[in-house]
Amino acid sequence: MKIQQLAVDSIEIVLSGKNLTLVLQALWHHNPLLSLQQRGAIQDIVYGVLRYLGQLEGVLSQLVKRPLSDKRLRNLLLVSLYQLHYSKSPDYAIVDCAVATTRKLTKNKGSAGLVNAILRNFLRNDTALLDLANAHETGRFSHPQWWIDKLRYQYPQQYEAILLANNHHPPMTLRVNRHKTSVIDYQALLNRCEIESCQVWDNALMLSKPVPTQKLPMFEQGYVSIQDAGAQLAAPFLDVRDGMTVLDACAAPGGKSTHLMEVANIQLTVLDNDQQRLDRVSENFKRLGIEPFQQVCGDAALTSSWWDGKYFDRILADVPCSASGVVGRHPDIKWLRRITDLATFANMQQNILDALWPLLKSEGKLLYVTCSVFFEENGQQVTNFLDKHPDARLLPIVHNEVNNGQLIPNSSHDGFYYASFYKI
Repeated sequence: MKIQQLAVDSIEIVLSGKNLTLVLQALWHHNPLLSLQQRGAIQDIVYGVLRYLGQLEGVLSQLVKRPLSDKRLRNLLLVSLYQLHYSKSPDYAIVDCAVATTRKLTKNKGSAGLVNAILRNFLRNDTALLDLANAHETGRFSHPQWWIDKLRYQYPQQYEAILLANNHHPPMTLRVNRHKTSVIDYQALLNRCEIESCQVWDNALMLSKPVPTQKLPMFEQGYVSIQDAGAQLAAPFLDVRDGMTVLDACAAPGGKSTHLMEVANIQLTVLDNDQQRLDRVSENFKRLGIEPFQQVCGDAALTSSWWDGKYFDRILADVPCSASGVVGRHPDIKWLRRITDLATFANMQQNILDALWPLLKSEGKLLYVTCSVFFEENGQQVTNFLDKHPDARLLPIVHNEVNNGQLIPNSSHDGFYYASFYKI
């Protein structure tokens, strides 16, 4: 009952506009006595409801004659429908728990009977109800209609695959630190620990099942980092070499920064506009036993406040974006984003690019990165930048799965966009 109630409260907060990761962090902080098993159960429910929210709402709309005015009661029903359809818990236990939780959530004596009737109706007619919900695109794909329409227009052959990939549980992928071990040797170490894995590409090992970080052999000794395979393409695409001065302009939480230091012996300046996030970057460096050349708290779009006048050989601009390529890891994104947000992000990205370009040496390279699939933040941004900067040339990105800079999300990796600019 407590698990259901905390899940209901968390979903309500997220749907009011709050970041899912931060909501769960606050929940753990305020409930320190929750066991790891309880935390895992709550997280599974909250992520699951947000992952399949369109479908669950489609089912619920058929089970109630009129919209429920009590948001907590509505969210409890969504939680219970998710558990009945997707979890392995006994149906009777889920229904009984929902009825008991209802009595905790509301003083209306009739609400418990209503919840019981709705859930038992679902159990009697689940196949038909799910079919009707899936007859609508928002139910079948569990995305907002504007998101579906935009992907259909921009990816007419791939939009369904992208939407379905967004609803899969994301893989857990490791980046092997070749300063300390090899991919083959670390995979053998995983095998000895009975952890199955396969190589995606380069240093990326994808686990067949996620495991707690503490179960990863030699993790604290810096043998591996947890990083999506798509994100691991940034460092090789930037083409860093020993002795170069490099700026990671939007560095937190530091996965790409540490990867750059593993690739070459460089003078790396790590920049972010949030000191707390920079502290996380420092923790990542410390675990790996390496140090950046310089760490700066500042705004990438306001270079006059932090730049010392020394130019860079390479700049990594992993800019703020809609995060539409990482919805599998962050299902709240698709419900919190609005179509108007894309113009806001595009303007921010343009300002950052325009501010960073003068900091790059002649014959230097700037790698523009987003974790987005929307054209406004990717291909259109590149076109606009090239029109404004005659000293910029777009270099080809050569990779089997990257098409015109776009890496489409699938069961092996998230979605990213990469554009490499050369300064003449």
